[in-house]
Amino acid sequence: MRFVSGVEAIYLYRGFDSTRSLREAILKAKPDLIVPCDDGVVWQLHELHTGFPELQPLIERSLGAKEAYPQIRSRAAFLHAASELGIRIPLTETVVSEADLAPWVVDAPALLKLDGTCGGAGVAIVRSKEEAVAAFRRLSRPMGAGIAWKRLVINHDPLALWSWRKQEAPSVTIQQYIAGRPANTMFACWESELLGIVTAEVVTAQGETGAATVVRLVRNEEIERAARLLAKRFNLSGFHGLDFVMDGATGEAYLIELNPRCTQLGHLRVAGQGDLAAAMSARLRSQSPQEPEDCIEGDTVAFFPQTFNWNPESTYLRHGYHDVPWEEPALVRELLRDSWPERQWLTRIYHHFRPTKRQEEVKFQAVPRT
Repeated sequence: MRFVSGVEAIYLYRGFDSTRSLREAILKAKPDLIVPCDDGVVWQLHELHTGFPELQPLIERSLGAKEAYPQIRSRAAFLHAASELGIRIPLTETVVSEADLAPWVVDAPALLKLDGTCGGAGVAIVRSKEEAVAAFRRLSRPMGAGIAWKRLVINHDPLALWSWRKQEAPSVTIQQYIAGRPANTMFACWESELLGIVTAEVVTAQGETGAATVVRLVRNEEIERAARLLAKRFNLSGFHGLDFVMDGATGEAYLIELNPRCTQLGHLRVAGQGDLAAAMSARLRSQSPQEPEDCIEGDTVAFFPQTFNWNPESTYLRHGYHDVPWEEPALVRELLRDSWPERQWLTRIYHHFRPTKRQEEVKFQAVPRT
């Protein structure tokens, strides 16, 4: 953020008291809207909503109605509500003990997922009972003090100690595996009204369950209908994302989870779908949204710097839209370097002895249109 022009103030998280840091930043900045870009920040906003009544109107204006917060935090509860709306979902159940795994992974793989994680973390594809039990034991193990301090000191995660101190029992779900191509959508909404939506199918990703590096922009009536129904059902406000899997045989969309925050589709200006940030800005000003003039040409987007870092030889860097922020040259140079935490000397020493295992890039096949 220090390399982005126009930013008036930056408030730093303090790892020893991150919730207070967030509250102080809100009080000092006096924002019209809070736009979280990380799941952990959303959970902290829920906590502030409970403890500080003076912040409740702002937090509800930014996220949506408070009654929806418990369901939003639970994958199983959210998907159950989506199913009641007629939205197609894979079979999903909460796993409390190893005995709950018995009916699963007999003839087909499944996914074990830990609530409160994102970007492919906390997800395991299991293809046997032994793999399922091992994954459940790993995911359901409470975070220890050593892991929390490692995440703070090595990964520079300011929410690490907050997560550890909360000591909530890990909630794990098991989900039917749908073979096909992942798809993501991000939408802007205001008091349950959908303002704009951008949808894309994943072309390549950082591993089978990791974040997308290349996407193909699409229009999908089934996905748009799901977004409208969910925005209304949970009385959502702000920016939210939905993850789907497009069935490889039928092309049908299966909703797999909600991201109650901005995702990496939020900055894309798409003809006919609009500019999500501009749509929200217009709504806050009680103005009519305008069609953006500098829309993306073509339908393939290679994310910067993810695509370049993951596969510098990718053909999509030459033939797709590469979303480089050329208007911010200092930011471009910074993003081409290792991330800031990875450049710290203590982190470099740690990873010298314990190298990070990087997932192989995965390319997904196109699915039939329904």
